[in-house]
Amino acid sequence: MNFLPTFSRSKPLLAVFLALFLFLGIFAPAAQADTASSSSAVHTKNLTPETAETFLDEFFSSPAALSQYVGTSVVIVKDGKVVAEKGYGYADLEKKSPVDPKTTAFRIASVSKTFTALAVMQLVEQGKIDLQADFQKYVTGLDFDNPYDKPVTIEHLLTHTTGFEIRDPQAEDIHADFDKYISIEDYVREHMPPVVREPGSSYMYDNFASLLLGLVVQKVSGEPFEAYMQQHVFEPLGMQNSDFMLTDKFKNQLSTAYDAAHNPIDLYALSPNPLPQGGMMSTAEDIGKFMIAFLNGGTNGNTRVLSDATVKSMETYRSEVHPLLPDTTYGFEAPFQIPGAGSSSKIITKAGDLIGFSSYLFLIPEQNTGVFLTYNQTGALRNLFYPAFISTFFPEYAKPAELGKFEPQTPEELERFAGLYSDLRLKTIVSKLSGDNKQTGKMEISDAFIGSRTLIQVDDNLFMDELSGQFTGFKENANGSIYMKEPYLNPLGYEQKGVKAAGYKDVHPGSAYAKYIYGLQSLGHYPNDATTDFKPRNAMTRAEFITQILEISGIPGSKTPPEPESDWASHSAAGYIQAGYEIGMIEGADEKQFNPDRVITRQEAAVMLWRIYKQQYPEQLFSHVKLSGETDTWAVPAVQMMVGLGLYGPEVKVQEDGTANYQSRKPLIRQEVAALMYQLLTQPTDQIAAALSATQENAQADSKGND
Repeated sequence: MNFLPTFSRSKPLLAVFLALFLFLGIFAPAAQADTASSSSAVHTKNLTPETAETFLDEFFSSPAALSQYVGTSVVIVKDGKVVAEKGYGYADLEKKSPVDPKTTAFRIASVSKTFTALAVMQLVEQGKIDLQADFQKYVTGLDFDNPYDKPVTIEHLLTHTTGFEIRDPQAEDIHADFDKYISIEDYVREHMPPVVREPGSSYMYDNFASLLLGLVVQKVSGEPFEAYMQQHVFEPLGMQNSDFMLTDKFKNQLSTAYDAAHNPIDLYALSPNPLPQGGMMSTAEDIGKFMIAFLNGGTNGNTRVLSDATVKSMETYRSEVHPLLPDTTYGFEAPFQIPGAGSSSKIITKAGDLIGFSSYLFLIPEQNTGVFLTYNQTGALRNLFYPAFISTFFPEYAKPAELGKFEPQTPEELERFAGLYSDLRLKTIVSKLSGDNKQTGKMEISDAFIGSRTLIQVDDNLFMDELSGQFTGFKENANGSIYMKEPYLNPLGYEQKGVKAAGYKDVHPGSAYAKYIYGLQSLGHYPNDATTDFKPRNAMTRAEFITQILEISGIPGSKTPPEPESDWASHSAAGYIQAGYEIGMIEGADEKQFNPDRVITRQEAAVMLWRIYKQQYPEQLFSHVKLSGETDTWAVPAVQMMVGLGLYGPEVKVQEDGTANYQSRKPLIRQEVAALMYQLLTQPTDQIAAALSATQENAQADSKGND
């Protein structure tokens, strides 16, 4: 249940509410890019209790690791025995309570999915569940759309290939009402998503799929999910400190969660309760017991929880873009890429994130080795740990991949990959692909988080990213759809190439704004209907602007009723206006009288965005930006930021001396909004801001040097 993305390169507006959009995939581009350096300084060793303890002590005392946790617990098993089991740091920083790997419990988040999958596979063994059957055979009466002639099967649920529209949990699903109870079935019936892609056609990390699996277990077994897990999984394995229910025992036993600044986070509850996709709590010792049994063919020597054949089926990857980029097994996912080596299909893993917690479980079956790491701070500790461990003890999995001969594709052949791609789970992740018109086997990729880099072809439909040495792969389906799997932004899923834009009757392909309008149409943000008008020169109201900006940012309308005295309380866009108010886009005089149907000026729109971006970028960063034309004093910092970051369309011309006329007092029109939204999705503002900061620092240094 990967709740929080680790936005080491975050986009303020596009990411501001993603902390509340739960169960997201691993999102740590900076940490992943550092894996080469973190693994290059280690020396190969045999895995023994002595070498394991030395490695753990050195790793967790390193400056890089210390910044990533308050308390952490780790267990390493090999050949049926615990090699090392240690705690570092504090379960409670204020009380200086040390982490005990035997008793300190952590929320293991999406690692829960592995245990839910195990329960499903137990019932498959018993002949009570058919992997190829429509899941509705076991959960009846669900009302949802599936326009394809293929059902969603149990196997699709297990492998995250359902084709469901994304249904991540809502902000209200994390709360402090510990008496609140919503059953799995009630939650499923209220939130059931439609099928929007052909089942089995693409991989997208799918929390709702695992929630449905929990309901299937409950229905087929005739036992409450949490009771089934206790009786058939935890008790047989001797996992006495594991549960899906936040009981009084776990309220006391659970480690305190912390944010990145090491501030404590209040204890919280989750809905529904139990939560099959991410509600499990456990200790390192308990997970060690599971790993030993799993690696031993499903038995701990006294009790068998799975057959050897079932264990092997859970170790087998079921889909891939390329052999170096596998996706999922029944209950596990591919490991982090190691530069030059890709993701080893001989290693199975499961990661999890919740507010204030992160975990990583990885098994190397052919080495009879398993490792579990959990810590009470959401972050990239595991991204540093995994490559360091592999390179120290099992460097064969970090060796550069041996690729066969292939015929590099010409620029003309690569053209089919060119276009805009959006992530299947996070629509705010957009990549631009373009071919190199002069060189065979090369493409350019760019996104708003990392910027531009070159992809160099190394195999059929496989490319190496020049920035990190990691692989990006493409998958082409029979229906012409193209998917991309890249290493940085969301490795747990695909990005899909946008459809060909149909255009609009009133937007000429030669228009300076066609690139932006057609681009958003390609990605599905505008209707792809050539028979309609876009009305590019129509002015936009304040309500329309805030609605479109939040929609494209993936931020839903607020469910909190506006204050009755606010002038948007009964407006059709009330939810989005209220959301804008709650995240700080609306302040001051607008707090009660927003005038939602008033035409918005360009400077008013700039200020709304600036109120979000200034949380990340200091106002002084753009103070040198020179403006011409008329801008009201209250809007100058906002307009300077918009110009400095390049968040505008063709209507703004920057002169040779750097001066720009933002046309601040003019009404904002639809084609200009299209350009702005396109830039929000694609402009690498962090890199621009970093360059501006470096320029200012150099100028200051030169100034001091001349004094």
